[in-house]
Amino acid sequence: MEVILKQDVKGTGKAGDTVKVSDGFARNRLIPQGLAVEATDANRKQIERSKAKAAEKFAQDKAEAEAFAKRLESGTVVLKTKVGDNGKLFGSVTSMDIAEAIKAQTGEEIDRRKIVLAKPIKETGVEEVEIKLFQDVSARVKVSIEGQ
Repeated sequence: MEVILKQDVKGTGKAGDTVKVSDGFARNRLIPQGLAVEATDANRKQIERSKAKAAEKFAQDKAEAEAFAKRLESGTVVLKTKVGDNGKLFGSVTSMDIAEAIKAQTGEEIDRRKIVLAKPIKETGVEEVEIKLFQDVSARVKVSIEGQ
């Protein structure tokens, strides 16, 4: 029996694939659990429409991420923190601190786990930080750490 998978099924295929499986496997496991539908013409057309819609949404989200990356790269994020003698910070600047500073200055919220710090920032000055915004889209943001 030919079925169209709605979700990834280990050992069978990925979501959207049309696969040939045994009748029992399809009737007893895949279809009742909502993992697949029978491969009729109507179901094939519906899957194609949903794939096209998903591709369109992906392209739109990627374009929005690229525009946001350009806005982030055009400016500098200023972060004020307590410093001791000779420009050393008390503690270090974390990705959460950078995310809060970006939200305060741009109004855009960024997940702190998307901010990549090569090493902890422990001194005042300007550092360049990478932020992964979307698949294959990242921004290099300048973060200026200033003492209070």
